[in-house]
Amino acid sequence: MSVALMALAAALVTPVPAQAAGPPVVRTEAGWLRGETTAEGRQFLGIPYAQPPVGGLRWKEPRPVRPWQGVRSAEDFGNKCVQSASWDPGYEQPSHTEDCLDLNVYVPQGADRRAVMVWFHGGGLTAGAGQDVVPDTFARQTGTVVVTVNYRLGAMGFLATTGLDGEARDGVSGNFGMLDQQAALRWVRANIGRFGGDPGRVTIAGESAGGGSVCTQLASPTAKGLLRAGIIQSGAYGDCGARTHETATAQGAAFAQKLGCADLACLRAKPAAEILAAQGMFDWAPVAGGAFLPRQPKEAFAQGAAAGVPVMNGANQDEGRLFAFARFDLNGTPLTADQYPAVMRADYGDEALARYPLSAHPSPTLAYAAALGDQLFACPALRLDGTLAGRGKVYAYEFADRTSPPFASLRDLGTDFDFGATHVNEVQYLFKHFGLQAPLNAEQRGLARQMVQYWGSFVRDGVPRATGQPAMPSEPGSVLALRTPSAGGNEVSVTVHRDHQCNLWDSEGVTQNG
Repeated sequence: MSVALMALAAALVTPVPAQAAGPPVVRTEAGWLRGETTAEGRQFLGIPYAQPPVGGLRWKEPRPVRPWQGVRSAEDFGNKCVQSASWDPGYEQPSHTEDCLDLNVYVPQGADRRAVMVWFHGGGLTAGAGQDVVPDTFARQTGTVVVTVNYRLGAMGFLATTGLDGEARDGVSGNFGMLDQQAALRWVRANIGRFGGDPGRVTIAGESAGGGSVCTQLASPTAKGLLRAGIIQSGAYGDCGARTHETATAQGAAFAQKLGCADLACLRAKPAAEILAAQGMFDWAPVAGGAFLPRQPKEAFAQGAAAGVPVMNGANQDEGRLFAFARFDLNGTPLTADQYPAVMRADYGDEALARYPLSAHPSPTLAYAAALGDQLFACPALRLDGTLAGRGKVYAYEFADRTSPPFASLRDLGTDFDFGATHVNEVQYLFKHFGLQAPLNAEQRGLARQMVQYWGSFVRDGVPRATGQPAMPSEPGSVLALRTPSAGGNEVSVTVHRDHQCNLWDSEGVTQNG
């Protein structure tokens, strides 16, 4: 091989180092990218990992991205996938853009072959984007490469119909958003080495719907070989359950009827704004029964038909406060003591009312929130620990900083509601949330550094550790409670099952009514 050919071959398989005279440039399988250098390292934003799912590709499995000529700018985030406006910063307007299958790569300066974390955002599978977190500081502090991913949402990502079944290779539609995530993982396997990452050390992670996505991907046979560990943050709700094929196609038929469509041609011709307007009353989630997810995740874990990789799994102590606030106090109608018994009986029954007496909680809304969070998040997370333990190591935590500031979306509301350690609040301890530094005090910044160490160690080595801190337990029934020193510090709790009334919520048939 000539010297020139050897130099070209080296350029194709190794990262191009940042030069003082210009921004960093990397060649991917599809073409050259120009990123930028920041105080934290290098970043490449808005990288397409699949063809835009538009026109005839709407409701199709993701197709490999087409190569481009020249050097493509990777200095700005790509489009957010189709979704409604919300109270989150940067989401004041809806997105009707289907060309959104992009990802972002954050790389610390220095040596290559670094462990990789791929982050799936939350948002109930109907909202959010990879840019919701900026993990550049996390990447530098942990010495890892971090990738954040956009994937199709709502009806665009999870519509199942008999017509779409006929186009699916396995006869089961409705998993387009999940297949997007796997397409992103295949892109990582093929390209991340060029950025300095190790394609053999990929951890998938996510919060809320992103954590649920991790749970689903761990149970998917088609994800085999794409990951070596998983982090589930507040993602065990519903025991990681998927819709049945029958339920999903029935919902799809009702959705098509709402749009006045009798066939796929009609559905594909509808503007994204009409699709978005019609999707609100339907449940959008993965579908079990096909090659992507042959059985429910819970069954796959229990039967050993799932990835036997290390998992970090946890929830927050006060998960339900966000949802109780949204139902009651946000609208100026806090739950009253007179209303509380009837609301609790209607939603959870008499036994739950007895377990969550008003006298044990600061307010009726917070009493209701405790029941909601325990039923929906805390106890499912503990059940998942036990189920997953049969197929590999599971490390359990509970984020318990009740002094944590409300996350950015809530801060902007200007409310004095006591959110405590509510849903989403731990994210700001790990990353810049919506690009913003959280207003943490000195103790909270110390806890954040410890959490970054636990998460980073797990991504690098598969075992969560932090200097001078307790080990994260891997025995079902115990968790590492993450707290500031004035609240007792990080400590292993063996009472968490009792604390969250899980003997009630684990009883067969005890679920939220309505």
